[in-house]
Amino acid sequence: MPAKNKDADKLNQGIRARELMVISDDGEKLGVMSKNEAIDMAFERGLDLFLVAPNAKPPVGKFMDYNKYKYEQKRKKREARKNQNTTELKELRLSPKIQEHDLQTKIRKGREFLEDNDKLKLSIRFRGREMAFTDQGRDVMLQFADRVKDIADVESMPKRDGRNMFMTLKPKKDK
Repeated sequence: MPAKNKDADKLNQGIRARELMVISDDGEKLGVMSKNEAIDMAFERGLDLFLVAPNAKPPVGKFMDYNKYKYEQKRKKREARKNQNTTELKELRLSPKIQEHDLQTKIRKGREFLEDNDKLKLSIRFRGREMAFTDQGRDVMLQFADRVKDIADVESMPKRDGRNMFMTLKPKKDK
């Protein structure tokens, strides 16, 4: 019997109820019996008595291999964690005066990020006199979004924040 266990009050001698509805390890109802009698039956079978429904009247206990049960729970958690998708936010910096070939290179890199199911943040920093031509930066961002529209949706349109402009793209769900 494990000493430091959060389920210790639901396992074998830790159970406080005097009488339990007992279920065997194969799901067969054995009826209502005293706690000590149920624990003895479980030990004869080489199993533990685990309280599965403590709030029922009478509480329900089941025969099971507790260590195997805990192992299965850990494995299920690990599988669930392995199968969940994580989305990262990747950033690409553009320029309002970007040349066509450089833009194609940035688009290719952006496509890789979007195909890996990552969000893409485009940013442009306006320097000096470029502040007077923020519409060119907006056009570059919209052109980028137009060229990747087959695999991405615009999450937020270009927004200016001081000397910077940002736009966010997210991968399409229906690929």
